[in-house]
Amino acid sequence: MRAQFVLSETWIGLRRNLTMTIAVITTVAISLSLFGAGLLVNQQVSEMRTYWDERITLTVYMCTDISPTSICEENGAATEEDRTELAAKLDGMNEVDGYEYLTPAQAWQDFQDRLGASNEALAGAAQEGDIPDNYRVQLTDPSHYDTVRAAVQGSPGVDSVSNDRGLLEQFFGLLDVLKWAALVVALVQLAAAALLIGNTIRLSAYSRRRETGIMRLVGASNFYIQLPFLLEGAIAGFAGGLIASGFIVATRFTLLTRIEEWFQFDVALGTGALMYVIGVSMILGVLLCAVTSFLTLRRYLKV
Repeated sequence: MRAQFVLSETWIGLRRNLTMTIAVITTVAISLSLFGAGLLVNQQVSEMRTYWDERITLTVYMCTDISPTSICEENGAATEEDRTELAAKLDGMNEVDGYEYLTPAQAWQDFQDRLGASNEALAGAAQEGDIPDNYRVQLTDPSHYDTVRAAVQGSPGVDSVSNDRGLLEQFFGLLDVLKWAALVVALVQLAAAALLIGNTIRLSAYSRRRETGIMRLVGASNFYIQLPFLLEGAIAGFAGGLIASGFIVATRFTLLTRIEEWFQFDVALGTGALMYVIGVSMILGVLLCAVTSFLTLRRYLKV
């Protein structure tokens, strides 16, 4: 009987403040959608960092007869002695896991294989011999990148050393800015949702102040009086979480899938990661509404 009464009061409150309830659900849904999207981007960035950290290499380009840099113009093309010395240096470094030497012909073919499908014009503009021979160095740990780069830079016969890590850091830095921007906007929306929930619950409590006064007179406890209002907030939060879940799934299979296609690598978030984000968002929505309702009732419920 008590459960039926509580559910009845909850339904009356939701129906009586239908417009405000819809506004709460909409605000919570938008807030949780942005929050969930921020979590998805955060996990995607983490997966991408791990993916590239495991594959990042350091490329050492050797001087050729057509190298435009001053050091190559001064010392001339790299000799076999220079290559042997560089190989010995790499062999003696604990930070180096291994390396591969590519001749000019192999370097040009590798360039064609990498860009031939995505940028035919650029691939066709390069002629064999334009790409210098180079060493592709694999590191034992990505944190050793700068150490190895400093050790080989300036060695006899070395033209330049690629700064792939710096380019990746700039790229991930941009993604981090977008991620934090989405989370900040989501937090602002959640704060707005909390204020709206508080106003809705306060109006609901005010409109039923006579009923709650009678309940207090017949001996009802504070929790029993407050429970219908708490359920109103929790139901609104749950409904907003369900709507947000749809947007989160859409974000995963549209935006993030498109990013994977753009950069042509397979770093897809699994179902487990998606369900984790949805679960966190829905729990946050219910807790936000329930806690806000509880705090509002403590201040404004006068019986």
